[in-house]
Amino acid sequence: MLCALLITWAVGVSPAAASSTAPAPSADRSVFALSSAAFVDGGFIPKIHECTSGGGNAPPPPKKNESPPLTWSGAPATARSYAIVMRDLDNANLIHWVIYDIPANTTSLPQNVDHAYRPSVPAGARQVYYRGSASLYGYQGPCSPSTVNTYEFVVHALNQPSLPGLNSGSSTQTAARTIAAASIASAGIRGES
Repeated sequence: MLCALLITWAVGVSPAAASSTAPAPSADRSVFALSSAAFVDGGFIPKIHECTSGGGNAPPPPKKNESPPLTWSGAPATARSYAIVMRDLDNANLIHWVIYDIPANTTSLPQNVDHAYRPSVPAGARQVYYRGSASLYGYQGPCSPSTVNTYEFVVHALNQPSLPGLNSGSSTQTAARTIAAASIASAGIRGES
């Protein structure tokens, strides 16, 4: 009887004892996060960021196909560069924007990044040529005039300072696969348009 009580006591106490001595999660550990001053996660993307190739009779403010400002924080200390991939989740994950080789000391992109293979800001970054409703380097805004679609922006922390396998002729799919292979962490934000 005494033996049975000791076994019951040991089994009943050990999980509680173990949990009380387990290390608590670090309160100062940062979380990789992406945000935009233009819209909240899950909110509507302003018209200024929509494509100009459809819905020509849109009410003001006009559609200008300007990329939204993006800011990230809490990235891994081992990040050697960043890349951003934007997809239309309701249109077969169609890729609308790929920008990569963003320097490791950069934590934001301004509104309206140049439509160029090598934009002026951030210095050193490169963009993929978008082939679709428009043909241009860089950002192609939401283009769903008859439906409301969900667009996702994902920032990737990469394990290398540059992606040498990509060039001005790389497709968005090739770039996205290359970025995913080099990604050590990612953070995202979604918007409706």
